[in-house]
Amino acid sequence: MQEGAPDPGLYDYAPYRARPKLAWPEGKTCAVWVAPNLEYYEIDPPASPQRRPWSKAHPDVVGYSYRDHSNRVSHWRMADVMSRHGFPGSVSLSVALCDHHPEVVADGAERGWEFFSHGIYNTRYSYGMSEAQERAIIEDSIATVERATGQRIRGWLAPALTHTPRTLDLLAEYGFTYTCDLYHDDQVQEVKVAKRSLASIPYSLEVNDHYGFNVYGMSGREYADCLIQQYERLAEEGERTGSGTVMCIPLHAYLIGQPHRIGPFEEALAHVAADPRCWKARAGEIVDHWRAAQ
Repeated sequence: MQEGAPDPGLYDYAPYRARPKLAWPEGKTCAVWVAPNLEYYEIDPPASPQRRPWSKAHPDVVGYSYRDHSNRVSHWRMADVMSRHGFPGSVSLSVALCDHHPEVVADGAERGWEFFSHGIYNTRYSYGMSEAQERAIIEDSIATVERATGQRIRGWLAPALTHTPRTLDLLAEYGFTYTCDLYHDDQVQEVKVAKRSLASIPYSLEVNDHYGFNVYGMSGREYADCLIQQYERLAEEGERTGSGTVMCIPLHAYLIGQPHRIGPFEEALAHVAADPRCWKARAGEIVDHWRAAQ
């Protein structure tokens, strides 16, 4: 047998059937967190040699204005549905939004939402960054969000899901407690870092509305059914095994907040909210409870 590529060593292997039990508060079996992506896309971002920020040549007026629907209209439509059913947001924030549209950030803060960084802009990538550049973005994110909301961010979702080999180590060094950038599990897991500690919290691409609508071509009803099926299976497994599972619902308001999609989404959220097995939580609360149980 030929020797394969080495294990990157991001985390230990832990087979699903042999894990220690983990009880969520009040006997809940599935922790559900909703992750609105509050983003800002530049209409004419700097060119990247590794990746095109827009599918068309930019300035891309269509792409820019389509996403701007989030910050003008659909954020409030989405946020009101979440609040109505008792789900706090854990926000994947393009930090520049604090300056471009502070009203959106203020609305989330007033609702008691938690914020974590999604980089400065979602149209700028981490590929090829020097350590100094990456540190500057992390430090900018911490300072900007604290100035806008009073919160010290604890989590990270890399801009456009892009990394350098040092990203996870730097997050831990700066005192972050969780990353959303690993998609390998349905429970919180430990990440191997050089200093301190870092947890990976499930952030599902499979039930991300971007994948649902733009990749899988789902209708609003199909996406809502997908959320219900995802929740029911995870809640049942958590109940049967005695080891609590995690469901993330990643959202983009310009997608889920469209008038023809928000109704089915609200029905799905109402279904999950009404189930006594559901723990409606923020990302940081899930990580803290998991960490305390270790």
